[in-house]
Amino acid sequence: MNTKTENIYVVCFLAYDTILSMANTFSCLNIHCVFSTKERVRVLNPDIRERLWPYMGGIAKQNGMIPKCIGGVSDHVHLLVTLPTRLAIAKAVQLIKAGSSAWIHQTFPNLRNFAWQQGYGAFSVGISQVQETVHYIEQQLEHHRTRTFQEEYLAFLKKHGAHFDEKYLWD
Repeated sequence: MNTKTENIYVVCFLAYDTILSMANTFSCLNIHCVFSTKERVRVLNPDIRERLWPYMGGIAKQNGMIPKCIGGVSDHVHLLVTLPTRLAIAKAVQLIKAGSSAWIHQTFPNLRNFAWQQGYGAFSVGISQVQETVHYIEQQLEHHRTRTFQEEYLAFLKKHGAHFDEKYLWD
């Protein structure tokens, strides 16, 4: 299901594929990933987001993940994905960031210097919180009328009890 509103485009993948794994190995690893453009530069305009979110979903699928919802605003992205047991969170994020960055460079010649921030946030999402997380991602435009990415990210870190030193958060 694609949802297009004023200045945001969100892709929700409601028909979840099956993750194939070895016999008797089962998991439900829903991860909410958040990362920004380098230095939080606002380059992801609505036309780019409309194409980028589905592309990121394709990268996720090609690597065994199940994309559930992808969205964001001009300076950052939120992804809700289910990871297969054989894929570490760091590798999943690396694949999505590297693949989407290369695609942006090839597709938008004026963005040849585009980059994602070095780090990312990854937060586990229980099955009972999936719909709430999808709704949160769908409402990004509304959230960011009153809150910056930095404020949102700090709130996520605090909510999840992450230990951090703010002087090392931003690149």
